[in-house]
Amino acid sequence: MKTKTKKMIAPIVIVTIICVYYIAIGVIFAYMNGVPMLAKIIALIVPALLTGVAITVLIQRIKEIKKGEDDDLSKY
Repeated sequence: MKTKTKKMIAPIVIVTIICVYYIAIGVIFAYMNGVPMLAKIIALIVPALLTGVAITVLIQRIKEIKKGEDDDLSKY
């Protein structure tokens, strides 16, 4: 396996776990009884937005790895 491919595994796994967590929490909260409809809608929209942000960051990180920027903290 290529070195760049190995470096992509950890970010992909972590973002996948985070996205599943966000969506699961939102769905569980949305199916609770006695919760107002507005709260249920917010409980689905916020995790969806957080998932979108996490995927965007993952895509940026994969592009950095492909360019050869292994340590993105070295810029600072």
